[in-house]
Amino acid sequence: MTTFLHVILVVIGYLIGSLNSAILVSGLYKKDIREEGSKNAGLTNVLRVLGKKAAILVLVSDMLKGVITTGLGYLLIKDSLSGALVAGIFTIIGHIFPIFFSFKGGKGILLSLAVILMTDWKIALIGLAIFIIIVSLTRYVSLGSIIAIFCAPLLAWLFNHTAFFIISMGFLAALTIFMHRGNIKRLINGTENKLSFKKTGNGESK
Repeated sequence: MTTFLHVILVVIGYLIGSLNSAILVSGLYKKDIREEGSKNAGLTNVLRVLGKKAAILVLVSDMLKGVITTGLGYLLIKDSLSGALVAGIFTIIGHIFPIFFSFKGGKGILLSLAVILMTDWKIALIGLAIFIIIVSLTRYVSLGSIIAIFCAPLLAWLFNHTAFFIISMGFLAALTIFMHRGNIKRLINGTENKLSFKKTGNGESK
C-alpha cells in the first residue's frame, strides 16, 4: 500500500509541478517567458522582463506548489518524510520538465526552497541566508542558488538525517548544478548577468 501511495505522489507531484508558474503568469501578459530575456521560465527572468508584480505572483505560486504537494505527502504517508520528499522532488522535476509545456520549464530553485522548508525548515533557512549573502555580495543569483543548494546535503548530514533524506538533498543539488551548467560557464568566463530590477530581459536563474 505504501508503494502505491508513493506512486500516486509521484504522479500528482509531477503534474502539479508541470503547471509552471512563470509560463502561466507570462501568459497573462500575452508573452511566453521562454521567448523573452534569458528564455528561462523562472522567477528572476520574470522579474526582469515583466516586473515585480508578476514576479510576486510566480513566487507565491511556486511556493504554494511545494507546500501543497509535500503537505499531501505528509497526509498520505504519515510519520515519515518519504512521502513529502517524493512528492516534492517530482514537483520540482515537473517544474523543470513540464509535460504541459513541451518539457521546457524553469530551474526549480524557488520550488526547491519550498520543498526543503516543508521537510526541514532549519536547512531551508540556512540555505536562504547563504543565498542572500552571496547575492548581496556578488549580485549573481545563479551563484547564490548553486552554493545554497549545494550546502543542503551537507547540512542534512550534519543534522543526522536519514540516508534517504541526504540522498534526496544530494539529488536536488546535482539537479541544480546540471540546470545551471550554462550559468557556471558564464560565471567562469565573467559574462554572467548580475541581478537587476530593470525590465531588461536578462534573468538567468530560478
